[in-house]
Amino acid sequence: MPVPIQPLAVSASTATSALGQGLESHLDALSGGRGGLRENDFSSAPLACWIGRVAGVEDAPLPAAHAMWECRNNRLAWLGLHQDRFIEHALDARQRYGAARVALVLGTSTASIGATEEAYRRLDANGRMPPELRRPPIHAPHSLAGFVAEALGLEGPCLTISTACSSSAKVFASAERLIRLGLADAAVVGGVDTLCDSVLFGFNALELVSPEPCRPFDQARRGISIGEAAGFALLERVEAAPAAPRLLGYGESSDAHHMSTPHPEGLGAELALRDALARAGLEPGQVGYVNLHGTASLKNDEVEAALIDRLFPATTRASSTKGFTGHTLGAAGILEAVFALLAIGHDLVPGNLGCLAPDAACGPQLALRGERRRVGVALSNSFGFGGNNACLAFGSAPA
Repeated sequence: MPVPIQPLAVSASTATSALGQGLESHLDALSGGRGGLRENDFSSAPLACWIGRVAGVEDAPLPAAHAMWECRNNRLAWLGLHQDRFIEHALDARQRYGAARVALVLGTSTASIGATEEAYRRLDANGRMPPELRRPPIHAPHSLAGFVAEALGLEGPCLTISTACSSSAKVFASAERLIRLGLADAAVVGGVDTLCDSVLFGFNALELVSPEPCRPFDQARRGISIGEAAGFALLERVEAAPAAPRLLGYGESSDAHHMSTPHPEGLGAELALRDALARAGLEPGQVGYVNLHGTASLKNDEVEAALIDRLFPATTRASSTKGFTGHTLGAAGILEAVFALLAIGHDLVPGNLGCLAPDAACGPQLALRGERRRVGVALSNSFGFGGNNACLAFGSAPA
């Protein structure tokens, strides 16, 4: 059983998704029950589905100083860094602690593979990529972290985590360990994933993509809607930001039950959730809100619904926010962590957009519509392919 950790302050955070750019646009959308999904207008060939596309990425090329990193994924990262003054907060941390004492831990599932797809579509007669795409750093999984490290001028530990849909949730756990072990004094964490043919047609080949907007936990759900997002948070010891919300705990597990299907009894998910509560020193009844992984796939929702119903009292509220943004894959963990922080900061339980008739496995915890109520403590679940599971626990600063 893990021992409780010392909480860390989440001194800054931001999100950019189909709901808009920055925290205010996300709060407005969650409060008003307004989703951001639209009919697919992205893929290189027709595919009948709905997507969570970020507006304006095409109009935001990287500055000339960072041209080596040019691609859609890094464009979205750049756009995200400039929301809610996050880049200023990160540079301030660099100034206070030193560039070598700020860690960078980012999650992504596809990095800049969209640029690699384009390069292979445009091979010349000799099988070579076009000259403008002969930039090896963008054809590697570390493209995102390499670019952000350069953009922020950070020289501390720099990690890329790619564990499918739990990627940018696990970044919080790695950052806590780096700070606790004295390898860093602060950490920029986050994740970015962008739309590309590989994920759209790949998930469609697995028969997981819904032809209509996704409906998490609905009896008639037909699969996921894929989205894209960028999100970041700054973690520091609590004395640096005593009034900020806090990372209270985290749990991780790898059940390895199946390549793309969760354990039928939610074994790995439950291990991660219980470990998060243990590290936070919490009992289930102290949790005000759980942001569910809730992808709208048949098995994920069934297993997660049963897990929440057997572990939490009826007073705990729970919902999936993927009906708002789509499943943002490697960026889902950070985006939904930000939603959990918004729930705490604004006493808001987001509604479970898209669900009209809840699955029989759902208990009274499921919040179909948004609610205004005291949250205090919120969990965020991220359960990825291959049984890569993570759960984060956040709480408000003590009064």
